[in-house]
Amino acid sequence: MKLFDSLGFHWSRSAVPSVVPIHSIERVAFRFHRMLPEFVWDASVLEGNPFTFPEVKTLLDGVTIGGRKISDQEQILNLAESSKHLLALVKSGKFSLNKSTFTELHTLVARKEALEWGHFRGEGIETSYTPDVGLGEHGRYTPLATLAGAPDLNRVFASGLQALQSEVQQPFERAAAFFLFGALQQFFFDGNKRTSRFMMNGILMSAGIDAISVPAGKAQEFNENMVRFYLEKDATEMMNFLVDCHPEAHLLHESTACDRCNSVPCVCGGDGDVNSPSLTRSRQRP
Repeated sequence: MKLFDSLGFHWSRSAVPSVVPIHSIERVAFRFHRMLPEFVWDASVLEGNPFTFPEVKTLLDGVTIGGRKISDQEQILNLAESSKHLLALVKSGKFSLNKSTFTELHTLVARKEALEWGHFRGEGIETSYTPDVGLGEHGRYTPLATLAGAPDLNRVFASGLQALQSEVQQPFERAAAFFLFGALQQFFFDGNKRTSRFMMNGILMSAGIDAISVPAGKAQEFNENMVRFYLEKDATEMMNFLVDCHPEAHLLHESTACDRCNSVPCVCGGDGDVNSPSLTRSRQRP
C-alpha cells in the first residue's frame, strides 16, 4: 500500500475508531488550557525529567525550584511554551499539517536541548552526525543518514505528508500516524517524539477532538510499545495505546472494529466465533 510505503510502517486500520466524539474548537482548546500543567508533566516524565507535578505547577506559576538542574527546568519551560504556542495556533485557525508548523514547534520544544533546532537534520551547520534511538537489550534503531540539505529527509517527509493527506481522512488516525511517522523518521537531532505529539494534538484539536496526553503512569508501557514499534514497524499496538490514552477512550473503543470478527461492536466475544450459541441468543434479544 502506498500509504504504508510512504510512512515506513503499517498498522491494522480496523484498530482505529470509526467514530470519534467531535466538539467545538473552543471546548477542546479550553480543556487543553485547563490541563496544561498535566500535559507538561506527563511529557516531561516520558523524557525522564525528575520534576514532580507540584514542582511543575510551581515553576509554571513563575517560581524557580531549588535543587533542580537548569537543563531540567528549561525542558519544562520549553514544553509549556510549546503547548501555549500550539494552543494559539489552533484557536486562531493557523495550525497546519506542514513542515513549517513542524519546525516552528520544534524550535520551541528543543531549544537549547537538541544539537540544533528549528530545521531538519542536515539543514543547519551539522551535516554528518546521525543520531539513533536506544532500544535497550534490542540494540539501537538508526534512521536515515544526515546529509547536507536533508534531501532524503525532505523527500520522505513530503511523500509521507502527501500520503496522509490523501489516504487518511479520519483525523484521529491521521494524527496518530503522524506522531509515529515523526518518531520513526527522526527528522530532528532530538525532540522528535515530543514535537510529533504536539503535531498530533494540533491535528486533533483543529478537528474538534480532545488532545491526547500519555499519562506519567503509562510511561513504561509507552516506552515498551515504542521499542516494539521501532523493531517491527507495526503501529497497531501504538494506535490502540493512543486510543486508551484519549479522555473519551470508552467511546472510541465502542466504535473500533474487533480484530477477530471485524465487527463494530464485537459480536464474537473476542474468540472469533460469530455463531456462538450464547452470542446468537444475545443478539436476538429485543
